[in-house]
Parts: sequence; C-alpha cells; structure tokens
Amino acid sequence: MKFTKKLIAGVVATATVATASFAPTANAEVSASLGIANTYLWRGFELGSGTPVVSGSLDYSAGGFYAGVWGSSGDTAAGTEYDLYLGYGGEVGDFFYDVSLITYVYPTGAYSETDGLPGDFAEAIISLGYGPVSLTYHDNIAGDTGGYAFNTDYSYLALGAEFGQFSVTLGQHFEDAPVEDSVTGDATHLDLSYAYNDNLAFTVSALVNADDGYDKPEPTFVVSYSVPIE
Repeated sequence: MKFTKKLIAGVVATATVATASFAPTANAEVSASLGIANTYLWRGFELGSGTPVVSGSLDYSAGGFYAGVWGSSGDTAAGTEYDLYLGYGGEVGDFFYDVSLITYVYPTGAYSETDGLPGDFAEAIISLGYGPVSLTYHDNIAGDTGGYAFNTDYSYLALGAEFGQFSVTLGQHFEDAPVEDSVTGDATHLDLSYAYNDNLAFTVSALVNADDGYDKPEPTFVVSYSVPIE
C-alpha cells in the first residue's frame, strides 16, 4: 500500500519499497520508479511470508496537486495489488501539509471479489508536519469486508520523525471489530529505518502492543532498493 510521495511512498510504500520525498512544483512533472524488497511490510505487519516483492510507480504533479499509480507483485494472501491516489500538498516555512485519497485494488488473490475494483477499498489521509516530525491519519471510507480493513470504523495514526539518514515511525491501528470474532483489534508498531543512500534502505519493525486476537511475531527486517526512472 502506497501514498504522497513523502506520505504515499511511506503508505503505499509502507511496503518499504519506495521512500522518495515529494515537494510540490510549479511546473507539471512526471516521475516513475522501480523497487524491490525482501518482503512486504505494511504498517508493522509482515504480509509477504518472506517472499520478495517487486513494485513500481508512475506519478504526475503540478502546483502542489499530484496523482499516480503504484503497483506491486503483492503479498501472500492478497496477491497482486495496484493503488490509485490523488492529493494536494504544500509547505509554509518549516510547516508542511498534505491531503489525499487512495484506493487499494487487489485483482487476484483472497480479496479479489471484495476489493478487486477501484473504490472497493479506499482511505482519506491527512498529514501535518513541522521540520523533521510528521503526524498522519488514515480513515477507511470504503470497504467493510476483505482487504486489510474489516469494517468501516478502521483507522490508522502514525507519528514519524527523521534524524539525518535515520527515521522512526510509531503507528497505531484502531479496529472496532471484536477480537473474539476475528484477528482484528487495536495494535501498535514501531519501525526504525536507515537510508544508506537514495536507493538502499533498511527497516526493523515490531509490534509493541496488540490485542489478544493478534499473534505477536518476531521483529521483521526489511531490505529495500529503489531506483528512479528518468
């Protein structure tokens, strides 16, 4: 799942495959990227079962507005995935903001019947930040079965900070479905990342708190490599 390039490469690359930053430009611009990672990491959950994942993006931006598509070879249960998104972002001094919409589409795999078309599973996203610190809120606005949101009350909040080549993200899942009826529920994860350069990054992610319905796996280690296409 992907998002703004700072946000979307972090939503949609919460799969940790792309991590570019997005600065709105006055002139129209088209950009693309390709990436690979040793597994699919999404908001603290390792979804790839150790299977490498390949992804790619195509983005258009103009005057703060942007739109794009991000595709992935997918994870073990959901199969292939592509995400469509659009939004607007800007900066005022050290303060930045971003508002976007994204729809996750799974044309193959376990969720193809419920999330196989654009709009079946969608989120609205608001991101605010100052300097190296950002706060991002995701609200599920469509999709109450299948996918990774089991009801429309699902939301996700992430607090992030960057320190040079290092970054940290504390994310909180809010899920109102009763734990006894499914493996859903509230969960908190912590991600620590190191960007060796503009292409190569390393992430360690772990659940630090979760409702009883969740298994608490060992921390996940992700190596990701991405390249721009010019």
